[in-house]
Amino acid sequence: MKELVEEIAKALVDKPDEVQVRKVEGEQVTVLELRVDPTDLGKVIGKQGRTARSIRTILGAAGMKLKKRFTLEILE
Repeated sequence: MKELVEEIAKALVDKPDEVQVRKVEGEQVTVLELRVDPTDLGKVIGKQGRTARSIRTILGAAGMKLKKRFTLEILE
């Protein structure tokens, strides 16, 4: 899952070398923390959060298949 978010984010941004994804395991939910260059933040979030919502939807669908819950946090 970490690799999936990383690949999606790298495809969206201008500086793919700055993309970092950290996985934080919880009891019920695994949190994926996405960190990008501040100039690319808008591209990852998208207009009215549509791109971020789409990435979260993909995570949810893939998580269902693995029977795990994932959330995405986009950090500044």
